[in-house]
Amino acid sequence: YAQFFDVDTSAVLTRCWAALYPRANFLDVLDGNPDLYGPIWIATTVVFILFLGGTINQYLSSTIGEQFVYDFTLLSGAAGLIYGYTLFVPIALFLALKYFGSESANLLESWALYGYSNLIWIPVALVAWSPITILNWVFVGMGFGLSITFLLRNLYPVLSATEKQVSKVLLIIMVVLHIALAISIKWLFFKKASLIGDSKKPPALANKLLF
Repeated sequence: YAQFFDVDTSAVLTRCWAALYPRANFLDVLDGNPDLYGPIWIATTVVFILFLGGTINQYLSSTIGEQFVYDFTLLSGAAGLIYGYTLFVPIALFLALKYFGSESANLLESWALYGYSNLIWIPVALVAWSPITILNWVFVGMGFGLSITFLLRNLYPVLSATEKQVSKVLLIIMVVLHIALAISIKWLFFKKASLIGDSKKPPALANKLLF
């Protein structure tokens, strides 16, 4: 397993930068040496920041005067969602590509692509705790758009190696699964009442934001 973590900090940071500002094909950035260190570190960071952001969102949406209790199911939910998506979707994609005759499919590269694509959810989770629902949707939508663009841009050459109809179906499935991820992030962690959507909450939320 050591070969999968045979990268230094500089290489991981370079790959993180390439994921956030994708100018070149990410597979070229990997240069035949995909790693799991970055994806595992990124996924773990996303899990804890989703828990933090979801907790802040719940606190701001709770009623003034009631005792706030941390909901640690948010942590287990974040772990299940992010680790599960990052682990199993690339496996399913790899198996599908192999089944339909793709010779360029590589499981480690798929894991690396999906792992580094999670990076955009870190800044999203840092700002999406806002009690204003429409802002949350905007932030999550931006996270979805940037991450799916990154994935499609880098996986399209691999998918296009299969038959045209097969590649279209796989692309649609990829997008649908990523939409499901984005909606799950929104509803599991940032679903509480809005300052503009619930007339009963604004005074309490406003007091918490001020104090």
